[in-house]
This record gives sequence, C-alpha cells and structure tokens, in this order.
Amino acid sequence: IAKLFRGGDDTLLRGVARLFEAEGFRIVGPREFAPGLFAPRGEIVGPYPDEDARADIAFGARLLETMSPFDIGQGAVIAAERALAVEAAEGTDAMLARVADLRSGGRLRLKGRVGVFVKAAKRGQDVRLDLPAVGPATIAAAKRAQLVGLAIAAGEVLIADRPAFLKAAQDAGLFVYGWPA
Repeated sequence: IAKLFRGGDDTLLRGVARLFEAEGFRIVGPREFAPGLFAPRGEIVGPYPDEDARADIAFGARLLETMSPFDIGQGAVIAAERALAVEAAEGTDAMLARVADLRSGGRLRLKGRVGVFVKAAKRGQDVRLDLPAVGPATIAAAKRAQLVGLAIAAGEVLIADRPAFLKAAQDAGLFVYGWPA
C-alpha cells in the first residue's frame, strides 16, 4: 500500500481502483453513464479558432502528449506557439491565475487578448477515475488571463454546469473548441 503514495495522483487512483477490483467491485467512469457531459468535437462557443489559435492548439496538443508519461498535468497556456504556463499540482485555476499575474506584472508582454488554454486527459490515464474538467470558473480565470479561447479535447474533458459554462464563455467573448484528441 505504501507504493500507492509514490508518484502522482494517477498512480494513487489506479492503486485504489485495483484494491476495490480485487474485492470484486467493478469501477465505472462517467463515459458509461453520462457521455453527454464530455466536450463535443468542433465549435462549442464562439467563432472557429483563427490560424494563430489553431497553431497554438496544435502546439499545446503536442506539448500535453509529450508531458503525459510524467503525470504532470492536463493543461497548458500557449501563445504564439510558446508555452506560457503548464498545469501541475496547483490545478487549472491557479495556473490561469499565474498567467494573469504574469501579464499584469509585466513578465509576459503580450498585447491584447492572446493565447489559448489547451486541456486534455493524459495518455494512458484511467478515465474511469480522473478526468480533466472545465466549468464557469475556468472561463472566469481564462478571461482574467486575457486569453482568446479554450481548446478542450473532445470526448476527454468534462464540461461542468454546461449552460453556465457556455453562457460565461459567450459573455466573455472566448471561443471554446473541442479538438479531436
């Protein structure tokens, strides 16, 4: 059992699941009982991402894929094909707050709204136990960070409180795009 506490949260959750399964329990995830909670593919809110945003999404997807084996995080902020922030143990909202602080403090000298928050499940992640999620708080944090939009992996990212999330994104002028993971 001590091994469960070595490594990231994914290691711990997999170990706990194995303990339950050894006792005869079947572990199911939200895909089996609530597939409608996941991000769809394509435009979810706002306009289709422009060429710069699409390049940032592709860059972010490659970055997240590369980081996956290290159990680091599930998101990154990308602008001009440059990683401005990578999500780690602090979580999405704190990472986005860090970007907002870097911008307001002059450490990131970007003009206007720029950058995309890209989020996906880690490769090999046990999606029955731990899935990335976005919600209205994510939109508020992305707005404070002065981003242009969010790109979330279709079929991998849960959208919490979908009506409020969609309204918040629309009100903030942010696009939300479900990229094909």
